[in-house]
Amino acid sequence: MEEELKCPVCGSLFREPIILPCSHNVCLPCARTIAVQTPESEQHLPALLHPRSPAPAAAAAAAPGPGAAAGSTACPDSECAAGGGGGDHADKLSLHSETDSGYGSYTPSLKSPNGVRVLPLVPAPPGAAAASPRGAGPASSSLTCPQCHRSASLDQRGLRGFQRNRLLEAIVQRYQQGRAAAAAAAKCQLCDRSPPEPAAVLCEQCEVLYCAACQLRCHPARGPFAKHRLVPPPSHPGAPGGGGDGGKGAGGGRKLPTCAEHDLENYSMYCVSCRSPVCYQCLEEGKHGKHDVKPLGAMWKQHKAQLSQALNGVSDKAKEAKEFLVQLKNLLQQIQENGLDYEACLVAQCDALVDALTRQKAKLLTKVTKEREHKLKVVWDQINHCTLKLRQSTGLMEYCLEVIKENDPSGFLQISDALIKRVQVSQEQWVKGALEPKVSAEFDLTLDSEPLLQSIHQLDFIQMKCRVPPVPLLQLENCCTRNNSVTLAWRMPPLTHNPVEGYILELDDGDGGQFREVYVGKETLCTIDGLHFNSTYNARVKAFNSSGVGPYSKMVILQTSDVAWFTFDPSSAHRDIVLSNDNQTATCNSYDDRVVLGTAAFSKGVHYWELHVDRYDNHPDPAFGIARINVIKDMMLGKDDKAWAMYVDNNRSWFMHCNSHTNRTEGGVSKGATVGVLLDLNKHSLTFYINGQQQGPPAFENIEGVFMPALSLNRNVQVTLRTGLEVPQCVKQPKLPNS
Repeated sequence: MEEELKCPVCGSLFREPIILPCSHNVCLPCARTIAVQTPESEQHLPALLHPRSPAPAAAAAAAPGPGAAAGSTACPDSECAAGGGGGDHADKLSLHSETDSGYGSYTPSLKSPNGVRVLPLVPAPPGAAAASPRGAGPASSSLTCPQCHRSASLDQRGLRGFQRNRLLEAIVQRYQQGRAAAAAAAKCQLCDRSPPEPAAVLCEQCEVLYCAACQLRCHPARGPFAKHRLVPPPSHPGAPGGGGDGGKGAGGGRKLPTCAEHDLENYSMYCVSCRSPVCYQCLEEGKHGKHDVKPLGAMWKQHKAQLSQALNGVSDKAKEAKEFLVQLKNLLQQIQENGLDYEACLVAQCDALVDALTRQKAKLLTKVTKEREHKLKVVWDQINHCTLKLRQSTGLMEYCLEVIKENDPSGFLQISDALIKRVQVSQEQWVKGALEPKVSAEFDLTLDSEPLLQSIHQLDFIQMKCRVPPVPLLQLENCCTRNNSVTLAWRMPPLTHNPVEGYILELDDGDGGQFREVYVGKETLCTIDGLHFNSTYNARVKAFNSSGVGPYSKMVILQTSDVAWFTFDPSSAHRDIVLSNDNQTATCNSYDDRVVLGTAAFSKGVHYWELHVDRYDNHPDPAFGIARINVIKDMMLGKDDKAWAMYVDNNRSWFMHCNSHTNRTEGGVSKGATVGVLLDLNKHSLTFYINGQQQGPPAFENIEGVFMPALSLNRNVQVTLRTGLEVPQCVKQPKLPNS
């Protein structure tokens, strides 16, 4: 976690950290060293910083008159940090640059301990302050983040305009106190004496404690050690945080932060638009008056929950990484053992051959050794890479857990968004394949000792015959059902080195019957549509390559939806049909009847849906029912042999199929009426309802095949489809048809 608590500029633990607009942190003294100021006139800038110097005449013409405001020269950090009248100016800016010209030159640069470039102080030439025109605005200034290199402009408040990260400051203090308590009796780590001498200094870069004698002998202040930072040991009275009483005291004695705009007001709300805590005066008088604000405590809990949830994912990946490291170490041992076995076998075979094999034996041994060293190198590189990622993730987790322990809502919310993003990015770095070894422990080499003597000089390793793929693993967390479609996902097990050319997915008929192939290809995710509703399907998958087909995976059971959810189908509807309301409402542009189908298809089970009459003008005859996919769509439903329908006016209804009208029944529809359609494919019948009452006897019987919900109407009618309905349990007595 210590890396999370170090300033990216100075490389030391944060001192008075401030939050930049990009959500990164930097020490306030370090911010003064990297801040850049550009006065109104850039004539006094060094020539090294000017890509194009203005002509002397232009410079003379632009020279301002006397009487400019003083205070535009840079001040040293010691003076700026000391307070007083120069403190405000030090916070606003301390350097000059050419930011106004559109770019910054970092040529005259220094380097901080961790490599971040810092511009040197460039004093203004004598008289530059006096040459500024009276009443001119303040010089523009900016600050570039040392991590993401984003530039942020400073307002009239300068660095004081950035919020203080009190939460990070408290965690640093608690970390220092914890480190001091853990090393209460710090001893030199390089002493030959027993017991060792008390430590006098601690090197922050080496992280080693030295006594005075060992420091002079092993860590002189010259050469590469000259840039190392030596500090008192944690147990030393002068060490930071050495005299505290634990993190609890640090957190309990901290003063509640006040609003940056209103010093006397505590934060009470959280501005969702600006993503920052605000006080009530900011809402009454400031720029947050019309913004979306929420209670500070509620947002604090919400962001804590988001961070905790994101941490769970990283924690799982860290656990997998630890298990993966154990697996890699076991792999190292297997490679060593298998390599030795292959060498022994090779030596035994070569010793049995004639003397002509001696030189060839050396070549083959070299190949085995190179193969083993290559595998070992690849595994070691992967171990080092995974260890680095794991250390970074663990440090981030420890830091986030410390942040979650904080009871300062405003401080937490200042950094919560950035931390959540970092945790999510940390989780995403464990991409697919990152936790799988790049090499196997097996040596795919074999020696053929059968050839004749004249072929000895051509002896070489041959590849082992390719094996069939292993059993695929179904990813149950990614398998799902929706309506009458199922989605399956699978992957190959880790440490699989046999090539895979494709997969075969098989599904049964939903009744426990025989399996059939529904997909053959290279993808590991497949969706199958058009299945039966309220049915249970069994699925399995196998892999294949040039050597053959591998074994089946475990069987997965998938249940389709009990009821059907569907809409009108715009792709198959007549061009005069007009759909709206997410394709659930239909009308027509024509005075003639036009047909529109639903998006679902039924071949078994019992299904019920309703159509609500939104508009009914001039007594038209809309028709409701079912149809085949190839029904004629430019005439009333039921006039051909591909549809079974009930057409109805405002007084009576008829059933129609193949243009045959039957069972005239009293009772029609009007605006606000509801027409129900009951398709029972178990009994092979079709029944209609109007306003919850059965309309006549069952309209059609002995129907078989695949049917789609259908409707025909003209411009005088508008209906809305209602789906996902349970089959009616109680049916009212049907109206008797007229003779």
